Amino acid sequence: MENNKQKNIGMAIVAYILFFVPLLTDAKKDSFVRYHVRQGFLVFLCAVAVWIIGALLTWRLYMITSLLNLAVLVFVIIGIVNVANGQEKPLPLIGHLADKIKI
Repeated sequence: MENNKQKNIGMAIVAYILFFVPLLTDAKKDSFVRYHVRQGFLVFLCAVAVWIIGALLTWRLYMITSLLNLAVLVFVIIGIVNVANGQEKPLPLIGHLADKIKI
């Protein structure tokens, strides 16, 4: 059981880097992994939104895009720390939206 739990923690961490990878494995059956896949998907959507904003803003507003990219990185770090601690804790500001995602 400990090995399975360790594997699921690893897959939950992967969910914050490439959210879809755990969905391709047996780990998708674990509610802990699914929770973090939903959180990871939100982080991915934020990263895409920041990329679009960066493409639309002029180079003079590069600082705003840089700060938004930093926020995305902070979300990833917070999510990975939550996984490492075995917590299903929502990410600040965006985590509550994960409940609306069906996986």
